[in-house]
Amino acid sequence: MFRLWGKLFKDNRMLKDTVIENSSGDTRTHKIFQALDDICYQFDLGKPIWLDSNVAEFKRHRKTRFTSDNFMESIDFDYLEIHIIDED
Repeated sequence: MFRLWGKLFKDNRMLKDTVIENSSGDTRTHKIFQALDDICYQFDLGKPIWLDSNVAEFKRHRKTRFTSDNFMESIDFDYLEIHIIDED
């Protein structure tokens, strides 16, 4: 079972969080992108842009933060953090 935890933070406080589960036979990359899409849909956000720093951090630590630099529209929070908490 693949599970991705999405959290919204503002002023060092968690505003919202959700866990997306995916047990499909998709690749790890597809599961990550689908879970991120689901998180953005639940939080009513546009999809963030993956910068090189996000990719590198995600590969190293299985988590990354998306700040205002990653979104096309303005955001009313400090960052969105995603973290893989369970993987097949």
